[in-house]
Amino acid sequence: MDRNSSGKFRAVVAGVSSGGVEALELVISALPADFPLPVMVVAHISLESGNGLALLLDEQCAIRVKEADEMEAAVAGTVYLAPPNYHLQVEKDGSLSLSVDPPVMFARPSVDVLFESAASVFGAGLIGVVMTGVGSDGSNGLRRIRDAGGVTVVQEPAGAIADGMPRSAIDAASPDYIVPLQQIAPLLVRLAMS
Repeated sequence: MDRNSSGKFRAVVAGVSSGGVEALELVISALPADFPLPVMVVAHISLESGNGLALLLDEQCAIRVKEADEMEAAVAGTVYLAPPNYHLQVEKDGSLSLSVDPPVMFARPSVDVLFESAASVFGAGLIGVVMTGVGSDGSNGLRRIRDAGGVTVVQEPAGAIADGMPRSAIDAASPDYIVPLQQIAPLLVRLAMS
């Protein structure tokens, strides 16, 4: 179901936790270099990883991948990862901001924090994606995206390394799409090009 058939998507947000590195490698490596939307990602990774995940993905993917910088403008064809231990948010002007506000549901960065800020800025022009992970981070944010008219996508729990986040997101947000991990990137491309 394409609830937003006007072709006016402006951004993608995604959240992963346990099993997230493998999931991001698969999804982001399948996005073309000219993907027409900015993609903001929260992955629950250890502090010790530094910017290693961004460097790894950038080497493997056609699309540019980097850690988000404070007050950076989000541009199409780039994936922005939240740095370890920083919340990533979207400001009213569409730029990105970082904060060390308290963890939300034990998480910093928090998927919910990113999703809720992006929903308030992009409304129906936002696509939200929840993939593998333990717990429920992302569920409230995905519901906010749906309530704002955006499109919601969840990885099929049966194929997830950890099914907690996908199951919680399905319960909370009744997503538009529940698809295997391998189908997420083709779906994003189709939606972005619609």
